[in-house]
Amino acid sequence: MSRWVQPNPWEQLRRHTAARIALGRVGASLPTAEVLRFGLAHAQARDAVLTPMDTDHLCETLENNGFPVLRVASRCEDRPTYLMRPDWGRQLNERGRHLLGDPAQSSPVAIVVGDGLSSVAVEHHALPLLLLLRQRLELDWARIPVILARQARVALADEIGQLLGAEVALMLIGERPGLSSPDSLGAYLTYRPKVGRNDGERNCVSNIRPQGLSYPLAAQKIAYLMEESLRRQLSGVGLKDDSMADVALLADRR
Repeated sequence: MSRWVQPNPWEQLRRHTAARIALGRVGASLPTAEVLRFGLAHAQARDAVLTPMDTDHLCETLENNGFPVLRVASRCEDRPTYLMRPDWGRQLNERGRHLLGDPAQSSPVAIVVGDGLSSVAVEHHALPLLLLLRQRLELDWARIPVILARQARVALADEIGQLLGAEVALMLIGERPGLSSPDSLGAYLTYRPKVGRNDGERNCVSNIRPQGLSYPLAAQKIAYLMEESLRRQLSGVGLKDDSMADVALLADRR
């Protein structure tokens, strides 16, 4: 090693995290390789936000795995409108209100899959998570449709759940991408959803992806929160995720 090259003591830590640490420097600048990696990460984040969700493929995939699907959309007709009018992303368009307002579509649970700010996250992670939730939750899955929502914000599930007459709504949605996580999925749970609910009235399980919160652990947390929400008739700040409390207690006793 040249005497001009100083080893970075954080270098060995990079293998344990996707965070941008120990980047090094060349004079006052970043090394070329790190500049290129940053450019790639930024492009992946932009693509995650701007790429439309492939609703046809996702709908077919869900139906092939035994999930009935209904397709709806928010008031945003395209991606630019979605990014500039978040309020419209929280409201169904006229067709969606008509479809879900039909009494024949009523459901005790509203399962919503929305593109959000990362269609990549939804296309990669929604199905594996739903398959695990189907194993954990004792629901009549054949009679509970998955609502596939385009140009969706989290609160769109409130109107969907209200129209369906659901006791609880679960929204699986693509989260805002970071420079190391363009495909992170979030899950939002709301008891007795209705238009006007605020974020303090819902629970969130975030960073669902193989490199973050694993599918099995996410399914465990979501199932616990949903069961407790229905049992205690609440969600949000009053409902805590104690799903791992017994595991921690057993570990302390060993």
